[in-house]
Amino acid sequence: MTPRKTRPSPPAGEGGGRSPTDEGPATAGSAKGKQAEPPAPSSDPAARGHLLPRGEKEWGRRLTLALIGLLGLEVGAFAVDAALPPGMERGERASPVALDRRGAWLRALPVEDGRWRIRADLSRTDESFQTRLIAIEDKRFWLHPGVDPAAVIRAAASAARHGRVSSGASTLSMQTARLLEPRPRTIPAKLIEMARAMQIEARLSKREILALYLTLAPYGGNLEGVRAASLSYFGHEPETLTAGEQALLIALPQSPEARRPDRRPEAARAARREVLDKMIRARALTEVEAAEAEEEPLPGRSAFPALAWHAAGELARAAKAGEASVVSTLDARLQARLEPLAAAAARAQGPEATAAILVVEIEGRAVRAAVGSGGLARPGGWIDMTRAIRSPGSALKPFIYGLAFDDGLAAPDTQIEDAARRFGDYQPENFDRIFRGKVTAREALAHSLNVPAVEMLDKLGPAAFEARIDAAGVNLVRPRAQTREAGLAMALGGVGINLRDLAVLYAALGDGGVVKPLAWTQDEAERRRGQGGRRLMRAQAAEQVLAILRETPPPAGATAAALTKGRPVMAFKTGTSYGFRDAVAAGVVGPYVVAVWTGRADGGARGGLTGRDAALPLLFDAADLIDAPASAPRPIAPRGAPAALAKLETQDAGPRLVFPPDGSTVQVEAFGPASRGLVLAAGGEDLRWYVDGQPLGLDAVSRRTVWRPKGPGFYRLTVVDGQGRKATARVRVK
Repeated sequence: MTPRKTRPSPPAGEGGGRSPTDEGPATAGSAKGKQAEPPAPSSDPAARGHLLPRGEKEWGRRLTLALIGLLGLEVGAFAVDAALPPGMERGERASPVALDRRGAWLRALPVEDGRWRIRADLSRTDESFQTRLIAIEDKRFWLHPGVDPAAVIRAAASAARHGRVSSGASTLSMQTARLLEPRPRTIPAKLIEMARAMQIEARLSKREILALYLTLAPYGGNLEGVRAASLSYFGHEPETLTAGEQALLIALPQSPEARRPDRRPEAARAARREVLDKMIRARALTEVEAAEAEEEPLPGRSAFPALAWHAAGELARAAKAGEASVVSTLDARLQARLEPLAAAAARAQGPEATAAILVVEIEGRAVRAAVGSGGLARPGGWIDMTRAIRSPGSALKPFIYGLAFDDGLAAPDTQIEDAARRFGDYQPENFDRIFRGKVTAREALAHSLNVPAVEMLDKLGPAAFEARIDAAGVNLVRPRAQTREAGLAMALGGVGINLRDLAVLYAALGDGGVVKPLAWTQDEAERRRGQGGRRLMRAQAAEQVLAILRETPPPAGATAAALTKGRPVMAFKTGTSYGFRDAVAAGVVGPYVVAVWTGRADGGARGGLTGRDAALPLLFDAADLIDAPASAPRPIAPRGAPAALAKLETQDAGPRLVFPPDGSTVQVEAFGPASRGLVLAAGGEDLRWYVDGQPLGLDAVSRRTVWRPKGPGFYRLTVVDGQGRKATARVRVK
């Protein structure tokens, strides 16, 4: 046995200290001749780091290198991900869908190549379908990072055992990656899919990935997404699906063309049976339920719903990017009842005719129905006639009277002379060419007399009337762009307006004279309820107009609401444009406004069809379909006008300057005394003419007043009659 070697203690003077076994202070004497004990190892790891075993040092080094390597891989992965992000564009392009206020389908628009790719909405997709889809296609969907290692190992082992691919390893995330960026089914493509799946997982939540898959999954033909498939094959949204429908929707994306139920029913039935068996094995379905599901008939394919073709298409195109659908204010049930009415009215009025209907709920201005034409197959059926600028005929008369009442110019029982009269160079006639003498404003409006309406507009001022309508947010379009001033012909339809703006005006009558824009989405309607609007007239004036319009005679064959039990009272007005091109009717019935138009989309004339004959029956038919509460006629405003307004005074305005009219531009061949000049014309007696304050004499030859301008520019013409009354015109000479 080898004797143990001991380390000698340092000699005295080279170092001191106390031995761990000493109990008192060391002395020189006691240190001599004694052998010191080795120092005890320190308990501090830092103090003994230099004493670590070689294996521990190597392990720490390797761990450090591994951590550095992992960090490097992560940084590299981020760099690669940033440089080569997954292509998400295809998932962002989806068919916008317009829904009615209750969520019923109205219309969708296709995407590229006419494909129906409707964005999935998990909140409106059968939850049991989602559960069974995951159980069959990717049971560890909620756990894996995009790639399921267990599935990959299983698929590899199966392929090695059978010598071919017999089991798939694609997760829903990988399938989504393949749908976003289609590639051939090769091993390199599969590896790319795995990488893309993990990239997608880093960007989206699991629910977002599931929704994206259910948006892009192919279902045969031009159908993509579970909503498109469910609507086309089953005729309803995937909110509630039978077990058979679920199995078919799970089976189709794996081989959509080979399993299409409308073309290959046997293959579709076999694929459905296979999925039902998988559901049984996954305990997602009982054998009894599977047997019942197998008995369900296979569906064919049907066209998508297309209600409110024009309005729903407009809403769908305006949908925000990423929105699964836009919820409109339209009522699908009312829309489905009104569209046949418009089609029938169009057919009855000739092969070229069409029709439009608009229904607006006054509170919130929610549009409940919008029929743009009498059918897509009719001439001009693709044109939305609720947006077309057409003449309203007499449909603007209620607002002329309403503003006159509001300004204190007249009252409902103010007497007006209905007789032949000229207003400058404008001489209106009643539609039946019969004058009734003295009538009240009430009678004139109820029977749509033309001359009293023009006279009322003359008192109000056509420019003032146009400005107040424009200030309320409604655009009146003049027939010619060069027309610089409003004229009295506005009273009889001499301006253009679309049916939507006409509904806005009539809704103001039903809302105390307040104008608000129409609301086409539920969000807009909710905002309108709490918002104010622009006041067109006082509530009293609006109510006076409505009271008069309730006295308007109904169309032939219709009984007045006042005499019909349970029928809502309607205040309405009709209009007929020049040449019988447009027939218009609008009315306030209960809490709704209904506006209708009939005519030709190309603006062609129609023989003898008036607003009362062609539009008013359609208005009454549409009103009968509205869920408006029955009401009794409201009391008519007290008979008799204030003494000051008992009669609308017809004042002789003096001379009427006929030529050149105010605001006109006149082209002359030459200037100066030698020129031919312009013959001035005006109505009146003992007339004298002035140009910029300088009198004009009579022409020596013709004995008429001839004006020979000195040169181009602007001039003010004044004509004065024998009583000192005058008329002026500002004219430009070129």
